[in-house]
Amino acid sequence: MIKTEIEMNKNATEQTFDSPEMEDIINVRAIISCPSGDYQKKFKNKFSRKDVELQVVALKIFDFLTCSKCGELLDLNLEFEI
Repeated sequence: MIKTEIEMNKNATEQTFDSPEMEDIINVRAIISCPSGDYQKKFKNKFSRKDVELQVVALKIFDFLTCSKCGELLDLNLEFEI
């Protein structure tokens, strides 16, 4: 069977993107705190580089969090380990 140029390029691309080196894990620590100092919570999570879009969705949700005690918007600090 003769492979076409498109099939050969597709196979080469799949090997490059699916290799273990490309699936680096990114560690994230999020610290949510109230500006008045009443509240602080820490979260840790891991995700692969290819799933970075999922992290963007989670961060948009954090943007709307308010303190249950005083009603102020909570501060969000992120620490990445790449």
